[in-house]
Amino acid sequence: MARGTLRIFLGAAPGVGKTYEMLEEAHRLGGRGEDVVVAFAMDHGRSETRALLAGLEVIPPRRLPYRGAEFEEMDLDAVLGRAPGTAIVDEYAHSNVPGSRNEKRWQDVDALLDAGINVLSTVNVQHLASLGDVVSAITDVHQAETVPDDVVRKADQIHLVDISPELLRQRLSDGKIYAAEKIDAALSNYFRLGNLTALRELALLWLADRVDEGLAKYRAEQGIEASWPARERIVVGLTGSPEGEVLIRRGARILNRVNGGDLLAVHVRSADGLAEESPQALEAQRRLILDLGGSYHIVTGEDPAAALLDFARSVNATQIVVGISRHKKLAGLIGNLLGGGVGTRVVRDSGDIDVHMVSHPLGGRGAGPRRPRDLGRIRVAAGFGLAVLLPVVLQLLLALLNPEQNVAAAMLVQLTGSVAVALIGGLWPATLAALWSSLLVNYFSTPPLGNLTISDPQNFLALLVFVGVSAAVAVVVDLSARRSKEAARARAEATTLGDLTRSAAGSEDTVQALLEQALSVFQVRGAAVFSLGYGLADGDSGASPDRQWRLQAAVGEIPALSSGAPGDDAAGDNVEEIDASTRLVLFGRILPASDRRLLGAFGVHLAAQLERQQLVASRREMLRLAESNTMRTSILRAVSHDLRTPLAGIKLAVGGLRHDDVHFTKEEEKELLATIEECSDRLDALVGNLLDMSRITSDAVNPLLRPVRWYEVIPGSLSAVPGGRVRVDLPPNMPEIEADPGMLERVIANIVENAVKYAPDSDIVLVGAAGGLSPATLGGRPAGELRIIDHGRGIPAESVLEMFRPFQRLDDAPQATGIGLGLAVAKGFTDAMGGSLTAEATPGGGLTMIIRLPLSTGTPYYGHRAQAPFEPRSLVARRGHALPVPSGPDAA
Repeated sequence: MARGTLRIFLGAAPGVGKTYEMLEEAHRLGGRGEDVVVAFAMDHGRSETRALLAGLEVIPPRRLPYRGAEFEEMDLDAVLGRAPGTAIVDEYAHSNVPGSRNEKRWQDVDALLDAGINVLSTVNVQHLASLGDVVSAITDVHQAETVPDDVVRKADQIHLVDISPELLRQRLSDGKIYAAEKIDAALSNYFRLGNLTALRELALLWLADRVDEGLAKYRAEQGIEASWPARERIVVGLTGSPEGEVLIRRGARILNRVNGGDLLAVHVRSADGLAEESPQALEAQRRLILDLGGSYHIVTGEDPAAALLDFARSVNATQIVVGISRHKKLAGLIGNLLGGGVGTRVVRDSGDIDVHMVSHPLGGRGAGPRRPRDLGRIRVAAGFGLAVLLPVVLQLLLALLNPEQNVAAAMLVQLTGSVAVALIGGLWPATLAALWSSLLVNYFSTPPLGNLTISDPQNFLALLVFVGVSAAVAVVVDLSARRSKEAARARAEATTLGDLTRSAAGSEDTVQALLEQALSVFQVRGAAVFSLGYGLADGDSGASPDRQWRLQAAVGEIPALSSGAPGDDAAGDNVEEIDASTRLVLFGRILPASDRRLLGAFGVHLAAQLERQQLVASRREMLRLAESNTMRTSILRAVSHDLRTPLAGIKLAVGGLRHDDVHFTKEEEKELLATIEECSDRLDALVGNLLDMSRITSDAVNPLLRPVRWYEVIPGSLSAVPGGRVRVDLPPNMPEIEADPGMLERVIANIVENAVKYAPDSDIVLVGAAGGLSPATLGGRPAGELRIIDHGRGIPAESVLEMFRPFQRLDDAPQATGIGLGLAVAKGFTDAMGGSLTAEATPGGGLTMIIRLPLSTGTPYYGHRAQAPFEPRSLVARRGHALPVPSGPDAA
């Protein structure tokens, strides 16, 4: 019996319509005359899904008792007995109640497939085993029911049921997914816009991987090696030389001519890891490819051309971009004679992949064979000297120890000498030693003795073999010696770079730490970083500014430099250009060429640390300027308008009472006195808010942070709100947060009063995030969250930032509606407690304010100044304590 086929409807989240589409497909199959039954399907209380069950044969579920309750499970035996052509089985990842035949529903589905029954089923992306931890980190919901990925991937068809996150939230808000009492909590927790967007991306990426797997499997089964240009993919080959940026930009321009595609830069590193490459150039090229939206890869291979082509075929590339130098004509000619350079071999073996050979004036590995590193002049000179003397010495020893002049013994001894010469001087001294040794052996040990004539053909053949073996051994020994030396140098460089990273990370001044380590690594007397900036060209205060090199950081002995760029005179022995305006200079000795690559790595680390310092300084300056500007604007607006308005009301009422020519009734006098009292209260509230804002902007707010639970502060914050306007929906397991109770009470009160004011016809809902750890974070730290939701008219998206600025009112509301500082003070207090206050639109209309505060560590914490904990003015007055009188600098 043929095995049945499995078709899975995959969704990013509950409510996207998986069951709905599955049942629609069941109706379509039934309309074609196929035998379709519903083995198990759940409508989840959704009327549209329930309506689709009508007209389909439904096999009654099996009821199983478990822990005092009854649960419905698919009756597997009944379905197998019915033996339909197609069975509808909802929730593929479901865990069966104990007592069922199988532990998991997907195992029940396997039994149906083995019986030759086709199955339609559904699964959400959060139930895939490989994505369970990722989904839990995003949503803070642990998935107990999972299904192995390979089980799902074996499905004959996987159909993605996709819907935009905005439309899904709107469906939820319209009551099409959950009951009305669960909507606000769901929107504030699992069904956040960010959560749904991330889940949708996970589903699309997972399915895209399966599509690529299917395509790769089909090509492998059919023996197809040619690239299939289903999507434009351009691979740029990098050698570690400066020309890589030229190649990357050329590949990006080629890709811009098509609609969509991938740009991949691949650096082919030799298998021994000893090829000449610039770490600084590679780092710059990696940043460039990422800025252009591409990806950076590193592969290893003995043959750069073969490794590049293998990578291109593995990613189904359509085009390859490689470089060829215009300045290496002779090397290119030799490379072509020897079988072709890298570019030539890529073109020759590329098949149907288009290859772009970009000429450039820069150096690189190019087309010719890579020259090995030199062993050093002294070592090579010693090798040549030994090549001349050692064979003579060995021949004299042979004359003393081997009077019979045995040819075989002479060859073995001289071969040993050639190996010794190769170990010391390398290839060419060893070749000279082999030739000189062969002449000595021929003259002194090969009959007839005393001349270079060889009478015996066997001796002639032995001499030829001796020369060949000596040359081959010399080549092998030379390469081994060079590789050993280079490997030792590479290990030393890797160790140095590891120490460099650790020491720099553990130091507060990372630039200074890098320079200090450069002194010990390179054994120099001084190290400095110079930057190009503006100054006076000749020291005259009236001269025009000119760009000059200035010392930015230094350690050790730094000699006085003459005018001009660092390194232009003899004082700067070694210069590494970090970028166009920054240079690293070492003083004391000239570095050998072998240390230049390590010096380039130091330059890369310094560039990253300098960029980090600049970003920190710029951010600090921008925050300072923004705070100063906000404070200045707030005070000017308060003095010019808001302070004068209540004063005008008080003066008008007092002037009327003092007017001798006008007589007021008792009711009129009470009304005037009420006006004075109301304006005084408004003026008092405005002055209090101004003092709060002054402390916030001058960094004088010092909260007393301690473990707090939301339900401790919410009742007090709602004391001034009319009854019945606010509904609180807090889960019982909300974790403690770090907050100042007085400040937090003031924050919630200001937000709720603002919602009541601008959404008069809506109920206000306070919703908290459930779970042990909230999905919200603050700077990577877990945070607790409270959402204050209203269903009023909301505000435009472009006005959200302005809403938190001082003296902002919705649609320029009249003065009687408030003074426009409530949300600004609330945000300032929230920031002072280390939290955040943000806003987003409520699905269906309205505004949702989100308070996030760090989860508690259990330790009380005072503000960063040695002052008493700050307590909001209005709460102090309400509790009956005396108000603090500002004095000193904070009084302003």
